[in-house]
Amino acid sequence: MSAVVQVDSASFTYTIRHGGARTLKDAAMNSIRRISSDVKVNALNNVSFTIESGEVLAIVGRNGAGKSTLLKLLAKTLPPSSGVVRINGDIAPMIELGAGFNPELTGAENIVLFGVLLGNRTKPMKAKVAEIAAWAGLEDHIHLPIRTYSTGMVARLGFAVATFKQSNLLIIDEVLAVGDGDFQRKSKARMLELIRGGEATVLVSHDLETVAELATKVLWLDHGKQMALGSPSEVLDAYRKS
Repeated sequence: MSAVVQVDSASFTYTIRHGGARTLKDAAMNSIRRISSDVKVNALNNVSFTIESGEVLAIVGRNGAGKSTLLKLLAKTLPPSSGVVRINGDIAPMIELGAGFNPELTGAENIVLFGVLLGNRTKPMKAKVAEIAAWAGLEDHIHLPIRTYSTGMVARLGFAVATFKQSNLLIIDEVLAVGDGDFQRKSKARMLELIRGGEATVLVSHDLETVAELATKVLWLDHGKQMALGSPSEVLDAYRKS
């Protein structure tokens, strides 16, 4: 059976365009003088790993390490500049929860909208509105516009929609640090339920205790480079000493 996630020598480069050439004349002069107003940044450089069903890969690294870029490649919101990123199956991405919501629509309407954006059918999403609202603790607010929700309420609703059914790959970006203690415990329990059901998981967290508790292997990134990939104890020990 093939892995759920196969990443082979994946890199991502983006260009920062500076404002040095504000006119065609400036651009022409820069070209003559061989002055480049663009800077290329290697956000990821030659990253490789696989994830099987039921495995939890935690990605650690300081700010600017390339963690968010890698998650976007896995969620298919960005294509790699080179290399291969292959996902076998459905994805439940929990990156910037609520980013797919329309603030003018009600919570119920956004459940259907966000669910469809994640690849679900409209009819099953409509049938699950009450159940999802109850799980998120938002029964009294579900027919109000999202713009009236607090940040924590939006996060709870986004998590509930993203995990309402089993998928092949769960992508989590600091979600377990969002909301109050009750929500954090509830979301962690739901995540463990999905993992036990065979879901492959990618987790980004600065909470190394949570990483040590949940991960089956850890990927350490530093300025886009793959520093280490292996058991949580070995990689986290090296990361802490860096």
